[in-house]
Amino acid sequence: MPKLFYAPASPYSCKVRMAAAHAGIALELVKTDTNADPADLLQANPLGKIPTLLADDGSAVHDSRAITQYLNRVSKNALFPRNAEKRTDAEKLEALADGMCDSLLSQVYERRFRPEEKIHQPWLDRQWSKVARALDELEAVPPKLTGKLHAGQIALRSALGYMDLRFAGKWQQRRPKLKRWAKKFDQKFPDLVPLLPA
Repeated sequence: MPKLFYAPASPYSCKVRMAAAHAGIALELVKTDTNADPADLLQANPLGKIPTLLADDGSAVHDSRAITQYLNRVSKNALFPRNAEKRTDAEKLEALADGMCDSLLSQVYERRFRPEEKIHQPWLDRQWSKVARALDELEAVPPKLTGKLHAGQIALRSALGYMDLRFAGKWQQRRPKLKRWAKKFDQKFPDLVPLLPA
């Protein structure tokens, strides 16, 4: 069984766990504290980042987007459309959601690891403006939730779940369509809801 090094709060870990569950791929979950530099994680991924997947053959796959592509191949295309244009749309949505998470995490780390007097508010504001622009674009044209669920939609739900965890109430302001989208996702895929960042 593949082994996944993950953290419950990580939106990237959430995306991979949700993608694997949706694709019907069982994973051995290894809850991991990256700050402790665990030897088994570093052996699998010299960057010491999560999520990292150890395949059955012992090979390691790291970076959540590489892992979703790997899971898609193993599951014979359960996570991405076969149609080239639709697949590109799914990949773009995954990249946008991951980019939001990059900016969100940089804000969390700025507050978590810097002394309060050294926190740089203009940096935090700049990172949030990136997230806000992405959210506004998605609010204008929310992704459809008809047909087959794909990794881009899973990535977006993971990102919104991370915002619920770390930025509660902030992303929903003036974004009723995205709020409805998240609710509809949860109603259509209730088995994935327990995997949201926590």
